[in-house]
Amino acid sequence: MESKKKGEIGEQKALEYLRKKGYRLVHRNYRCRFGEIDLIVSRKKKLVFVEVKSGKADFIEPFQRVNKNKLRKIIYAINYYLVNEKVAQKFHSYQLDVVSVHDDGVIKHFEDVLNFEM
Repeated sequence: MESKKKGEIGEQKALEYLRKKGYRLVHRNYRCRFGEIDLIVSRKKKLVFVEVKSGKADFIEPFQRVNKNKLRKIIYAINYYLVNEKVAQKFHSYQLDVVSVHDDGVIKHFEDVLNFEM
């Protein structure tokens, strides 16, 4: 299966999982000059930026592909979003989560990978 299609399926599964946990979708595939944020969801007064990784868990878990370089790009994109998108102003706190979607259907949610407050 094509990598892009596989990523879209993983994002959809992650979104369904998060919705069942009470999250609401704010943006999907938010793009800016710094990169992309897969999902931006909210729950209560918290805005949650979600990086989704999907694939096989043979040698490394999908979430382990979120390396330091990827985190730096995500943080730049988050900061850009917080400054430029008016919707961000109605939230009191923010966090970055990583959702790992395995090919066999297992979903792992790592909450509050980086925590910051405004």
